[in-house]
Amino acid sequence: MASMQSWRKAYGAIKDTTTVSLANINSDFKDLDVAIVKATNHVECPPKERHLRKIAAATSIARPRADIAYCIHALSRRLSKTRNWIVALKTLVVVHRLLREGDPTFREELLNFTQRGRILQLSNFKDDSSPIAWDCSAWVRTYGQFLEERLECFRILKYDVEAERLSKQGQGPEKGHSRTRDLDSQDLLEQLPALQQLLYRLVGCRPEGAANNNYLVQYALALVLKESFKIYCAINDGIINLVDKFFEMARHEALKALEIYRRAGQQAGNLSDFYENCRGLELARNFQFPTLREPPQTFLVTMEEYVRDAPRMVPVREPLEFPERLLLTYKPEESEEVPEPDPVEEERPPVEEPVPVQPIPEVVSPPTKPVVADTGDLLVSKEHIINIECYDFGNLNILCSVGLK
Repeated sequence: MASMQSWRKAYGAIKDTTTVSLANINSDFKDLDVAIVKATNHVECPPKERHLRKIAAATSIARPRADIAYCIHALSRRLSKTRNWIVALKTLVVVHRLLREGDPTFREELLNFTQRGRILQLSNFKDDSSPIAWDCSAWVRTYGQFLEERLECFRILKYDVEAERLSKQGQGPEKGHSRTRDLDSQDLLEQLPALQQLLYRLVGCRPEGAANNNYLVQYALALVLKESFKIYCAINDGIINLVDKFFEMARHEALKALEIYRRAGQQAGNLSDFYENCRGLELARNFQFPTLREPPQTFLVTMEEYVRDAPRMVPVREPLEFPERLLLTYKPEESEEVPEPDPVEEERPPVEEPVPVQPIPEVVSPPTKPVVADTGDLLVSKEHIINIECYDFGNLNILCSVGLK
């Protein structure tokens, strides 16, 4: 077994050297390609800072967007081709470090890239070369899901929770609060579920088996652990804001708020267990874990009672306004349909009635004086009357009425 591991390390070193040589010859971005290969090599240690600085410089705002897109493409290619858990984990660490410490343009380009293809989706990744590799592969998949959820949360919130500076109200020693404390009901009901889903992925990054004591896994876990504090702070401030606005909500909003409040109580307990597990690790020496308190369950009962009585307590304005809108849109349609019967009457003329024309000669024949009748451009002679009858039946009716007079 030891000889097999030694052979794999030697094979990995040869692959890294070959890739670096090819990058120096064939690549237009050879400095960036070499830095990526060296930062994500097969050596079981965290990426070196000098390589991370080169990658961060290549993705800064001073560089063209095409260079940043190439860097993301190179990291994606490195991640998709490898079957080694060390290379995959170090690639994810590089992406995570750039998201935390790099320029915001990298995050924006990565978000655009993930809309075309999910580079962090590692659901089928596995390294079955050894039992240790098997356990670490499971954690690599979980870590990739967390980073993917982190991007999705940024897409919904339009800001990075980790990069946010907590604001303070007034002056004093009290701690600052996140922007979820000042959101309105609609934004609150949209952002809190995204934050809770991110916290769910974070708590899932609990290493198991041989991965629990692996140094490289603990290095990446420390990055995840650092982000848990601000995520929980944003959720906690949002819950406080939610409680203040709860009894002014309509029933459908109150139902969503109730589910958010109930899930917040469950996640507080899960995060406490996660912290207890991390306290026993070597990485936790420099961390100060906060004391978490679950939301009071007594208030949950009050919220449930409000939801049950909400249809009688909340003014039912929307169901009344909606039919009124329908009536307003329906009445013009009726008014537009009123002139439609006219064409139906115009379709009657095809029914020819030449019989009433026969009495006309008897009335017109004695005198020629009726020529004086005001009939516009119509003529009274018999031949012309027959011609007019063929072309305009309406005018013929007028002539008949004049003749009868």
